[in-house]
Amino acid sequence: MSEEIKKLEPKEVWKHFYSLTRVPRPSKHEESIQKFMMDFGGELGLETLRDKVGNIIIRKPATPGMENCKGIILQAHLDMVPQKNTSTQHDFTKDPIIPVVDGEWVKAKGTTLGSDNGIGVAAIMAVLESKDIPHGPIEALLTCDEETGMTGANGLQPGLLKGDILINLDSEDEGELYIGCAGGVDVTAEFPVREVEVPEFYIPYRISLTGLKGGHSGLDINYGRGNANKIMNELLMFAAKNADARLSNIEGGNLRNAIPREAFAIVVIPESKKEIFKAVIAEFEENAKLMFREADPGLMISAAPTKMPQHVIDADSQTRIYQAIDALPNGMISMLKDMPTVVETSTNLAIVRLKDGKVFTACLLRSSVDEKKMELAGKMKTILEEAGATVTISGEYPGWKPNVDSPILDVMKTIYQQRFGKVPEVKVIHAGLECGILGSKYPHWDMISFGPTIRGPHSPDEKVHIGTVGLFWKFLLETLKSV
Repeated sequence: MSEEIKKLEPKEVWKHFYSLTRVPRPSKHEESIQKFMMDFGGELGLETLRDKVGNIIIRKPATPGMENCKGIILQAHLDMVPQKNTSTQHDFTKDPIIPVVDGEWVKAKGTTLGSDNGIGVAAIMAVLESKDIPHGPIEALLTCDEETGMTGANGLQPGLLKGDILINLDSEDEGELYIGCAGGVDVTAEFPVREVEVPEFYIPYRISLTGLKGGHSGLDINYGRGNANKIMNELLMFAAKNADARLSNIEGGNLRNAIPREAFAIVVIPESKKEIFKAVIAEFEENAKLMFREADPGLMISAAPTKMPQHVIDADSQTRIYQAIDALPNGMISMLKDMPTVVETSTNLAIVRLKDGKVFTACLLRSSVDEKKMELAGKMKTILEEAGATVTISGEYPGWKPNVDSPILDVMKTIYQQRFGKVPEVKVIHAGLECGILGSKYPHWDMISFGPTIRGPHSPDEKVHIGTVGLFWKFLLETLKSV
């Protein structure tokens, strides 16, 4: 075990978090972590099962004297978002995460850390392993594939779990209790393109757009950060207009729930406009840096000579695609009327990619109001179809409607005030917690979500604040004791 991580408090949580960093667990590749958790529950002598979709459920009886307490489901997801810096060599399906202590934070070397939702899983493991923590009947619900489709939550069978209270450990601000979340839906499109020969006397360049912060497409969507795909599209339109640039390839973003940090394109330009093209790139970079000087000061744009491509896409397709992407809404759309600091509706142009004669785009839409989410999806579908794309609306999941009269909310507010001397904030989160889906399967559940402070989730800047992990752990223990 890393000596730095080993020294952190609470040791019972950090040791399990470290063990999770050793097991590859990117979304869609969770076989190893599922086996790891099955073995963990089995070695403790606890009832452990894997359901049809890959969720792991571990049951622990109540401690003596608490057998008649309401049953609690401790819930977290097993998968993590696999994001890395371009310069980092890492295979998320094979390589362990390398956690490091950096002052008051734990982060990873050049990759996402997996504290989303590894800290929640680690806390559950610590509760299951404990011999001196008082609690009623506990069921650990460790879901699969939360980050790329909420497959585990969607596939969970009604009636499988016996508890009454669901405590989700997937929030990212200590001192806050979440009682509602946004729902989501995917809008994907495919533009068929015709590939033609590279015009005579054209020369190739590879455009690189890097240095953006990216981040969680829900939690970070209101910070005004640059979207690499939208910026690259603006640049390509500018280069086409002023330097006759023709597109051969484009690739930006790779995850639907992460704001894209980088984008790359291969273009060809008339050799006679080489200097004009260089000036276009320099001018655009200067303006982009000015626009994002506060939200994304690390933005960099460059263009370098590259190998001559075999084809470019035809001029008509290029124009249609540029205009469609330019017209797509992106970022924060509206705020909640009764909670004006909380985003109500947003959309993220997550992926743009040219492959096999088609340009593929993927957007993730979020909203606390299901009608507005689907209205926005319909608007985007119209924009894309008018440009000649085939559009699919899929993966819709409901939001979690707040219950301000929740009994577990009252209990936890009282505990927090007594234990820490202040009233916790009660919030609705603009992210896709699994509670909305799980609550539709088990409508009698009383649900709440909380966690330690995590920053930069879904990006290589992800980090978890060490001190808040201790507060989070103490709060969890007091809650288990008090229900």
